[in-house]
Amino acid sequence: MGSVRHETSRGPRRPRGRQQRTAAHVWGGRALAGGNPGEPRGNRDVAQLGGGVDRGKRGFDRARHVQLVGRGRDRLVGNADPLRCARWTASVRHRQGAERGRLLCGAGTTVFRRPRPARHWPRASRAQGHGAQRTGLDVPGGTDGAAVKVYFHTFGCKANQYDTERVRQAFDESGGVAVDDPALADIAVVNSCTVTSESEVKLRRFVRHIAKASGAQTIVMGCAAALDDGTIAALPSVRAVVANADPAMVLRAAGLTSPPDPLSVSRRGGTTGKTRALLKIQDGCDEHCTFCATTLARGNNRSRPVAELVAEARALAEHHAEIVLTGVHIGTYGTDVRGASCVVRSLGQLVEVLIDAVPAVRFRLSSVEATEVDDTLARLLIEAPRNLAAHLHAPLQSGSNRVLKRMGRHWYTAESYRARLEWLAERLPVFGLGADVIAGFPGETDADHHASLALLHALPFTYLHVFPFSVRPDAAAARLSGQLRPQVIRERARELRAVGEAKAAAYRARRRGQTADGVVSGRHQGRLEVMTEDYLSIYLDTDLWDGRPRFEVTVN
Repeated sequence: MGSVRHETSRGPRRPRGRQQRTAAHVWGGRALAGGNPGEPRGNRDVAQLGGGVDRGKRGFDRARHVQLVGRGRDRLVGNADPLRCARWTASVRHRQGAERGRLLCGAGTTVFRRPRPARHWPRASRAQGHGAQRTGLDVPGGTDGAAVKVYFHTFGCKANQYDTERVRQAFDESGGVAVDDPALADIAVVNSCTVTSESEVKLRRFVRHIAKASGAQTIVMGCAAALDDGTIAALPSVRAVVANADPAMVLRAAGLTSPPDPLSVSRRGGTTGKTRALLKIQDGCDEHCTFCATTLARGNNRSRPVAELVAEARALAEHHAEIVLTGVHIGTYGTDVRGASCVVRSLGQLVEVLIDAVPAVRFRLSSVEATEVDDTLARLLIEAPRNLAAHLHAPLQSGSNRVLKRMGRHWYTAESYRARLEWLAERLPVFGLGADVIAGFPGETDADHHASLALLHALPFTYLHVFPFSVRPDAAAARLSGQLRPQVIRERARELRAVGEAKAAAYRARRRGQTADGVVSGRHQGRLEVMTEDYLSIYLDTDLWDGRPRFEVTVN
């Protein structure tokens, strides 16, 4: 097998003005995979798309030849030092500093390309075809050709939803057309999650389903893609594995060129429905929870500039009644910013600035640590309920201090968590309160489990998200002693969920018949879904709606 070179050219520039790319361009392109140069990939038909890193004096910036060996394993030849490179790439998977973040951000992207072998489609798939290939015609690029049809699917958190929407808008700017059915698509873009092993099982099952139900090529991006050891790349019809959600890199993997100008502010920001929007204020996390692989995938905390967020919030406010502030660890917003000129150094200060700039919308915090709700945030929650929703999702994970320490969650204890939330609950007449809880963490005893149950009973939660512990190969908890039997984990998760369901039902019963501040969030089974300030979903007959995106509603 011949060797392939690093390709540094960006290809021909797209002429000014919007130009649609055809399905023939996509299917005539190369297969790519995103990740770390030199790491093994699972599918030898998927070459590698990765982020370059400034490696300084170690000489890693020299041009290299890469020979693809076996099922995508890269053998370094020429000027490269194989042993040295192998050590470096092995260490990257466990590195959580700024260098890892830069790697995943894709600065200085390198592409390893190789010819894509001919595909042999089943008769049914060939009958449907893809875009221009359906007719068997070689349609050139341009407005006369059929546009590339793209299907999008997101696993995971609101930050992932925001990232998917940005990629969707980038495809739209490049002439792609979004479709709701993967059977109609030329390309399927799947944003992955690595929070639990179940999320990755669902991802692999979904990618196989796309390959079986349609002939679309799949691009997998996001957190699971960033940590892929070749398993995702080996799935059927996977065209690319992109180790982040950068729109330009995903477009490149699809064989399309990026828009000539950055995405306009008015088009950015993911939407959760017709009148609710997402605004990602930061990415990454500086903490090292032993159960979490997200830090490895997302890199360090990186706060977005205040001016950029204000401009995007103003644009979103023109079409949305609620804006949800999201990220990976939003409570640390501003802590990475240096310089005397910066006056916004906390989440509370940012929310205050956003409310002053966009007073007509309701802001909501997606997920924030209880002990990171500072006095400014607390004051806004209490004094400005029209501007900041009376709702907190405060991850708990465990009510046992011993388990919290093993989890690496050093910044709070069960006592400090409880004190902050009780203080807020006493001052908020309406308060939606949720939490994440992990069942069966390694070393968790019966006493630890009962400590969690006791804390959950004591606090005024209105819902719970319970996660049975699952081993993440890249996370430190996989190496901890005291791994529990699956049946013990399932039973403890069942008990925790029972508490959450009882509290949700009791809170709903107390609120029934009371008025609430509602924002339309979508439709469900033919009825209008309205989200209240305390995170209750209200369902109304559509003929009772007067078209306003925000209105007073009675809890039913």
